Amino acid sequence: MSIRAVVWDVDDTLFDYTTADREGMRGHLVAEGLLAGYGSAERAIERWREVTDRQWARFSAGEITFEGQRRDRVRVFLDRPELTDDESDDWFRRYLTHYEAAWSLFPDVLPVLDALAASHRHAVLSNSSIHVQDHKLRVLGVHDRFEVILCAAELGVSKPEAAAFLAACDALELAPHQVAYVGDHPEIDGRGAADAGLLSVWIDRYGGTATVEVPSGRHRIATLAELPAILGADTRFGAPSTFG
Repeated sequence: MSIRAVVWDVDDTLFDYTTADREGMRGHLVAEGLLAGYGSAERAIERWREVTDRQWARFSAGEITFEGQRRDRVRVFLDRPELTDDESDDWFRRYLTHYEAAWSLFPDVLPVLDALAASHRHAVLSNSSIHVQDHKLRVLGVHDRFEVILCAAELGVSKPEAAAFLAACDALELAPHQVAYVGDHPEIDGRGAADAGLLSVWIDRYGGTATVEVPSGRHRIATLAELPAILGADTRFGAPSTFG
């Protein structure tokens, strides 16, 4: 049976999270007078990403709340475990001002959403919270492109667990084999979607993991321009797959 819907990851799939986070943190550290303490902007940003990844893993594993991972990111990054929740929240809110100023979609997003608008239904499944992603998609001007928006914080289960992907299928009232999932992480998105029975499409934008072997039945693309061909969409948009 043909693919009838595409479920999308958001960060680093539709939204250029890596650039926004890097530029936002750079601006925030300058404004806070903290940049010199890290030796260089690159080292500070690398440290922030390390802390973010570690705390996000705790949230994904159910060890901490969404708000808790934000607060602990601040405490660990600043090496100030004594910060209260309010102090941590205030620091993070100041960071968000700089981060949101750098928000943008990848340039291939609107063309592919336009190309697939008539042929496929669209939804979002993210390991974030609905409060964050709903706001982000509205600011980026694509919220109305998706009929369903699901996030781990509210679902109580996160990718790569099959239940997260199946929840998106249930919300669309479609069987897993009728749904494609597009995400940027080969394990969390790629393996998770495939194991749940969805058509798995991993977008490897930067080619940094080109040596990773893609198992049979999954797809790896370098740009969303390749997606319509994989879906068999009847459009004039698309390009031959770079990776196969």
